[in-house]
Amino acid sequence: MRSPLSSYSNTSGPIIRASEIGQYVFCHRAWWLGSVRGYRPANDAALSAGLGAHMRHGHAVAAGQRWQQVGYVLLILGGLLVAALVCGVWGGVL
Repeated sequence: MRSPLSSYSNTSGPIIRASEIGQYVFCHRAWWLGSVRGYRPANDAALSAGLGAHMRHGHAVAAGQRWQQVGYVLLILGGLLVAALVCGVWGGVL
């Protein structure tokens, strides 16, 4: 399978990602220290913990969205069932 970035492999310059732009806008000195000089942040453990927390939150949000979709489907099916009962399609006339 091809990498989504493989079409950019023939470019002469480096690939600049949105996260790098965001880091530069927030603090250009921190971007320079990390990207150009290669320094790592002193709070690497806290950053890793924050990344894990964001990942868990993202999974929880995705699960909540799936359950919301299931709820909508059940709501529609319930509405159709009530409509069928009112119209007398199921079991004769009420």
